[in-house]
Amino acid sequence: MKITKYIIVLLVFILEISCVKEKEVSVAKLPKTATNITKTLNEFKNANSKNVLVAAHRGAHMGNFENSIASTLKSIELGVDIIEVDVKTTKDGYLVLMHDNTIDRTTTGSGKVEDLTLAEIKAFKLKAPYGRVSKESVPTFKEFLKVVKGKIMVDVDMKTDNVDGLVKAVNKYGNKDEVFYFDNDYHQLDSIKSLDESAQLMPRAYSLQMADSAMVKFGPKVIHIDSDFNTKETGDFLKENNARIWINTLGEKDAEIRYGNGEKVIEELIKNGANIIQTDEPEMLLELLRSKGLHH
Repeated sequence: MKITKYIIVLLVFILEISCVKEKEVSVAKLPKTATNITKTLNEFKNANSKNVLVAAHRGAHMGNFENSIASTLKSIELGVDIIEVDVKTTKDGYLVLMHDNTIDRTTTGSGKVEDLTLAEIKAFKLKAPYGRVSKESVPTFKEFLKVVKGKIMVDVDMKTDNVDGLVKAVNKYGNKDEVFYFDNDYHQLDSIKSLDESAQLMPRAYSLQMADSAMVKFGPKVIHIDSDFNTKETGDFLKENNARIWINTLGEKDAEIRYGNGEKVIEELIKNGANIIQTDEPEMLLELLRSKGLHH
């Protein structure tokens, strides 16, 4: 009997060792390019860094589903620095990830977000172009924040006037050091600040004069500019004020990246100092930037 007990103890010990080794192997297999939130936060605060940060527009949704948990997880897996999501409010006051006024384009249902309850929206599934349907329904902002907390920075594109709900959700379920709010309506950004003085903002500017006003008013760590005034003067001004410069490749520029002209696009965008790029092609953009030593 004693021998049997010894054998059982030995087997349990071996099993425990095996489990530990298995855990170590699984950790070792995590992608080396997975997002490192500590590095991203340090880079975000350093406007003069040579590293260009990448923002995934509505998540890494190519071949996926926009504003979904799936596209969120894919962004983290790829090593994207920032994920952009659109937030709207349902009829019964819940915050959900949704870009359009209606759910027609991106779900199997139809109707305006503000006319539907959360339960009604959750009854439908997300869909991609050409009708491919997900097993996932529209995520709530709360569900999204719980997934991204401690993993990736978040750009909240405010598609709702429910500013109080946004701030409360971020402060309760997220990490507000990892989140910033984007809007071209400075009254909305004022409302954010009135609720949380320490909230991070990204104002949009359509001219150097507007960028100057945004800097004086908010002192942000990042300002969204357009290609029309992506000039050396703009770049120098924003970097002197320790602000990162956000610019998009959405549309034609993403198409160029997609079809092999990415290096030309990058050179054009960053020559005057732009150092956060929002794209629908985060995987391709990351590969290009890394090959040029422009992404950590």
